[in-house]
Amino acid sequence: MGSRLSVDDSVRVVIVGGGFGGIEAALQLRRWGVPFVLVDMRDAFHHNVAALRASVQSGFAKKTFISFAVTFKDNFRQGKVVGIDLEKRCVLLNDEEELFFSHLIIATGSDGPFPGKFNKLIDMQAAIQTYEDMVKEVQKAPRIVIVGGGSAGVEMAAEVKTKYPSKEVTLIHSKIALADVELLPRVRQELKETLLQEGVHLLLGQKVANLHMLTLHRFKENMTVKTDKGTEIVTDMVILCTGIKVNSSAYSSAFSDKLASNGALKVNEHLQVEGYDNVYAIGDCADVKEPKMAYHAGLHAEVAATNIINSLAQKPLKSYTPGSLTFLISLGRNDGVGQINDYYVGHILVTLVKSKDLFLSKSWKKMHQCMPC
Repeated sequence: MGSRLSVDDSVRVVIVGGGFGGIEAALQLRRWGVPFVLVDMRDAFHHNVAALRASVQSGFAKKTFISFAVTFKDNFRQGKVVGIDLEKRCVLLNDEEELFFSHLIIATGSDGPFPGKFNKLIDMQAAIQTYEDMVKEVQKAPRIVIVGGGSAGVEMAAEVKTKYPSKEVTLIHSKIALADVELLPRVRQELKETLLQEGVHLLLGQKVANLHMLTLHRFKENMTVKTDKGTEIVTDMVILCTGIKVNSSAYSSAFSDKLASNGALKVNEHLQVEGYDNVYAIGDCADVKEPKMAYHAGLHAEVAATNIINSLAQKPLKSYTPGSLTFLISLGRNDGVGQINDYYVGHILVTLVKSKDLFLSKSWKKMHQCMPC
């Protein structure tokens, strides 16, 4: 890529969602000179791969939010998408502004509990402060229970133990094996053994029965967490790291007949929403048979942006084929395990590739900004 495409005034791509897929699509289109507008409810890109560390390490959160306006200037709009009018070809924002599109990229991602996700219509400084407030709550709590033992729960437990080795950390997971089902058994076992070595208490095959009665993400002395197996744990803080769900609210009405059972959009091999040659879905909201990961969202974005450019240039469209799984799990800043192309990857390599930096410098470089100290 590098040359610019000559297009007329009728062309404008609207990208709904400024996560990993959204910003990658915007950057690709900008390189080609294709007019676009990126819409997100936040005023900053959230590098949520590092969100869990931001909730335990003071001063870290400011590294995880990167201003959209600095990078994209007038091509960015802050707002919540409340509807899509396919006949008029426009996106409707919560302030009643309508954004015309010739092509649409839906990249709304997924939602889930704080601190792993942060999808709120507030400014960057307020978002950073929310994480700094969480850091203070963690500091006060000698005993912490983490609910959910997927990759987020595993990483959260390790972040707390790495920063505060003396804290009593208990991880409760409804399944027997930790982390994601797509991972090799050896990786999942290694995660378990590493957490045990770090002193994390594991309650596996149990569900929290009284979650609705517990105060979440705040210090509160002597709370009792009860499981469906009758186990009771007294704790001073409960952190929720349960599963994510596809963020479909922006498009579920317009594309009600194109939704998969999980709320994702059904797409063809070109990542076009079925029945629409000018609408693409990428990242978590695309119904592609692969794990929901930032890495995959970036790959989707490249295909969608390339296909918009190719369609304008009357060239053949590019297909997307899910590849083999690359999955790296950090265990604090000094440890981690994972797999690449179905091969186990050990602690040293994962620590160097992911755990030290959590890919933060890559996002700041991509956004052409300097990461704060």
